[in-house]
Amino acid sequence: MSGKMSGKTWMTMVCVPALALGLTAACKSSPVMADPAIGAIPVDAGEGAGGPVTPISGNGYKVLSPIQSGDLTLFPVVRADGKAGSGEAFVTLDEGLRSGEVEVTEAGNARGLVRPRGGRPVVYQGDQVNTLVLINHSKRPLLLLAGEIVTGGKQDRIVASDRIVPSESDPVDLSVFCVEHGRWTETSEKFGMAAKSPALSFMVQPKVRQQAMVAKDQQQVWNAVGGAINSMAYAAAPAAVQLGHPGSAGTNYDIAANATSARSLGTTSYAKTMEMGAVAQKVDEAAPELTRAREQVLAQLKKENAIGVVVAVRGEIIWADLFADNELLARYWVKLVRSYAAEGLTTVSEHHAAARMEQAQRFLDAPMSGAEKSEGEVGVYRTLESQTGSTDQFVLESLLPGLREEVHVSRVKVSGPASRSPLTIE
Repeated sequence: MSGKMSGKTWMTMVCVPALALGLTAACKSSPVMADPAIGAIPVDAGEGAGGPVTPISGNGYKVLSPIQSGDLTLFPVVRADGKAGSGEAFVTLDEGLRSGEVEVTEAGNARGLVRPRGGRPVVYQGDQVNTLVLINHSKRPLLLLAGEIVTGGKQDRIVASDRIVPSESDPVDLSVFCVEHGRWTETSEKFGMAAKSPALSFMVQPKVRQQAMVAKDQQQVWNAVGGAINSMAYAAAPAAVQLGHPGSAGTNYDIAANATSARSLGTTSYAKTMEMGAVAQKVDEAAPELTRAREQVLAQLKKENAIGVVVAVRGEIIWADLFADNELLARYWVKLVRSYAAEGLTTVSEHHAAARMEQAQRFLDAPMSGAEKSEGEVGVYRTLESQTGSTDQFVLESLLPGLREEVHVSRVKVSGPASRSPLTIE
């Protein structure tokens, strides 16, 4: 990632640790101050330290019996020590946009000037595909997850990486990726939520999220979005058109019929596609036990004090999302589950044997022993990305006073054509 966000203090490092999930203290970071005008300035490593960060996984994770629904299998995850974080301290993107406490605009609509904390003014020359401007008016810090969608402006966008924005913040640059190729006309001055109601909320599915987080490449994001929309169009098409699945091997795939099906959606927007009635119905049907019995599932997860899930599609483990506590998991539950269901709906790989608990446990327990990179804002947050084999891990740590803890962890099994962005100091 580049240091384009104004007023940011970046912690950047590259090392070769031998870390179990969440145990991030083995490597020593070297913080630098990023300023668009004057470049990188070293900062005292002890600045804003405020004590150690409490890891989600300080004493490890434990995987519980799975929830099976269609092609989707979710393994609830609990902390072995039974402790919980402070998820209620944060406002989420959807909550902030709904209440008006969070504003997101195109860069050119930020009145031409953003004054970063403690830095020089940054003048925007105009709107930019991969940068928006965000203001958090809330009295709570804002939590953003990679893959969350904002709609409107000149193109729908997704958040590029996990981060925290302080309460009552100055305007900040928000790194994003476009998920609506082809449009560059303003439909609204401010961005809004992707879904019309909380019950239908969603973020981009893991296939797209992976390209944003791992490849960090706009073209690959567009490619993944295009493939997902084509597959959703196929799934929502009448049975008479479904002669084969796009991209599947050994099927009677009618290219013309399915291309017509995709064009019939009339949009290149991932969000608009997910909001279409026929597509939304198919997504929810892909995991009926999870989408139709949401309250019962959440009640069980609360009883178990689950803080996350390991995700398997068609028997193959692909992802894990873990939070500071059960309350934060519950607030993201609908958009996460519907993104996982969309992944199941659009996945064309062969079915594997059902994923087992021991496989999910190994996925979490496997140490990360490859390259590692950290960056963030002193006194606010730090992100830690590490790569080992075909697995990438992303840890978001809060450095806020009284909230020094790991807030969200994603573990990704890298698949498909995604290339990795090299973990080097920039």
